[in-house]
Amino acid sequence: MDLPNTPSFDLSGRRAIVTGAGRGIGLASAAALAQAGAAVTLVARTRPEIEEAAEAIIARGGAANAVPLDMSDVGAVEATIAAEGPFDILVNNAGTNRPKPVWEVTEDDYDAVMGLNIKSAFFAARAVADGLIAAGKPGSLIHMSSQMGKVGGPNRSLYCGSKFAIEGMSKAMAIDLAPKGIRSNTICPTFIETPLTRPFLSDPEFMGFVMSKIKLGRLGQVEDLMGAVVFLASDASGLMTGTSMVVDGGWTAE
Repeated sequence: MDLPNTPSFDLSGRRAIVTGAGRGIGLASAAALAQAGAAVTLVARTRPEIEEAAEAIIARGGAANAVPLDMSDVGAVEATIAAEGPFDILVNNAGTNRPKPVWEVTEDDYDAVMGLNIKSAFFAARAVADGLIAAGKPGSLIHMSSQMGKVGGPNRSLYCGSKFAIEGMSKAMAIDLAPKGIRSNTICPTFIETPLTRPFLSDPEFMGFVMSKIKLGRLGQVEDLMGAVVFLASDASGLMTGTSMVVDGGWTAE
C-alpha cells in the first residue's frame, strides 16, 4: 500500500520578509520562519531592534538580515522590496492601534491607523507579488489581521475597520494572484501579550473584559502564532488561499 506523505513544512531555500519585525508578533514570525529554514529579511523603522533580532537568529543557526524601513513611505517600501527580493514569503505584520470611542477619533488617528494597517500593507503585498510575478515564482502572502477583523469591539472602530479591510484585501488578492501561483491568507489572533498590547492589558477593567471573551481562559502568547505562520508559508497549506486562520482562544465562537 502506498501511503500519502505529509506535505513539507520545511522552508529551506526560500526567502521571507517580515514587516514590523523588531518585537512581538513580527519578531516571533521571523524566528519561526528562520527555524523552518527560510532566509529572513527583518524590516522595521528601528534599526537596533531588527539588527539585534537578526543577530539572534544567526546565532541560533538561521539566516537573517535587517533592513531599516519606514512602512508609511510607499515609494521606499516598493524600492526596497524590489531591490532586496524576490521574496517567496511575506508576513505583512506592521500595524498600530489608537483605541478610542468613535466620537473621539480624529482625522490624524484615522490616517495613522488606516495608513499603516491597510495602505502600507497593500503596497508591501503588491511589491512582493510584483517580484514573484517577474521571477515566475509561486509564493505566500500572510497578512497579520485580528479577531477584530471578524467582530466589533469597544473603542475599536478604526482598528476593526482596518482589519476588516485586510480581510477583504486578502481575499481579492487571492483571486487576482491565484493564476500566478501566489497565495494570500490572513492570521487573526486574539489579544497577544506584546509591547503593543501591554498598556491596554494593564487596565484591570479591560483585562477582565478580555478574559471574559477568551474561552480558553488565557491571553495569547507569540508562540501561539508561530506554527500558523510556518504552516501558511509552507507547502502544507498549498490549497489554502483567500481565507483566515483564527487563533483567538474561542473569542469569535459565539
